[in-house]
Amino acid sequence: MCFEFEAHLLADSGSGYAPGVSGSHSAADADSAGGLDPRQLAAYFALMEAVSLLQHQVEQQLRAEGDLSYVQFQLLARLATSHGRMTMTQLADGVVYSRSGLTYQAGLLEEAGLITRGRSPDDDRATLVTVTDKGRALFDRVLPGHVQVTRRMLFDPLADDELERLGDIMSRVRDHMRAQPPPAPPPAATAASARQPGPRPRRGSSGPPTPVRAPGPSVRTGPGSRTPA
Repeated sequence: MCFEFEAHLLADSGSGYAPGVSGSHSAADADSAGGLDPRQLAAYFALMEAVSLLQHQVEQQLRAEGDLSYVQFQLLARLATSHGRMTMTQLADGVVYSRSGLTYQAGLLEEAGLITRGRSPDDDRATLVTVTDKGRALFDRVLPGHVQVTRRMLFDPLADDELERLGDIMSRVRDHMRAQPPPAPPPAATAASARQPGPRPRRGSSGPPTPVRAPGPSVRTGPGSRTPA
């Protein structure tokens, strides 16, 4: 039902709705943006659903075998395949995640003994991140399962020529997306939100989210570790 409603909105060019076009724009702006035609709708929903299904399976495997989030796995993977150390800026350039969120995830890995962080000897302003032996061992342990899930979910239904075409298409789409400037909030909306105080946060709601206790004989306390429940 949710997808059907979204499809109606995306395709209904007569209503003047189009992604990225607000009600304050003129009718000419809406007409120039238009709605999505059936081929575009089919490609959009197929991509979104495939990404969601793949991401869910990948995250399930990483949690089950290593108690890692996908972002944490990305950080370990980049470090383990890049001579074991990189700056935080280099790590951020290859991970689609906010800088503050990436710093928090790196902090969790450091608390678990999977990485260390310190000043770079080449630049005092840079933070150097190094994977530990424990972090490399955990990465090596979860990698085979990660490969199996990725191959089963994404590559098994594709022939070699289809895989090459898919890689070319998605590389072009990714490069186009990365070249887009970041969206800037409207100045009026930013000023109004700054003047109006928001609701007071509930006690205990500030800071990083509290991990949800998973059912089973143990609970996770950090990447790669478990303690008896």
